[in-house]
Amino acid sequence: MADLNIPNLNIKSDKYIFKKKLNLRRKSKRRLLTESLFLFILSILLVYINYLIPNKNLLLQNLPRTFNKTFLILSDLFSYLYEIFLVIFIFASSFTALILMTGSVYRIFRVSKRKSKKISYK
Repeated sequence: MADLNIPNLNIKSDKYIFKKKLNLRRKSKRRLLTESLFLFILSILLVYINYLIPNKNLLLQNLPRTFNKTFLILSDLFSYLYEIFLVIFIFASSFTALILMTGSVYRIFRVSKRKSKKISYK
């Protein structure tokens, strides 16, 4: 009888899991007006900052050339990164090979120096 699992009927369906967290209140007119005023001031500030930028037409005309130069620089960067990673791999693999060779020579030396013919497998 203790093994019997009785389903809990008070658990609500998963599709209504976030229903209580929704804010269904309407905003007041005062809050809507202050938000719209804030948005308007922010847009005027952005237009003013855009107005202060000198040589906008020249910048827009040079945009394709700038993208081309950027692409060439990035391709050079990736080719140099490939070479750098290749050199790092060469050094790391050489160092690992040196350690492995030293260990194998040391093991061969110890096995050949052993006086008894009894081999222990520890």
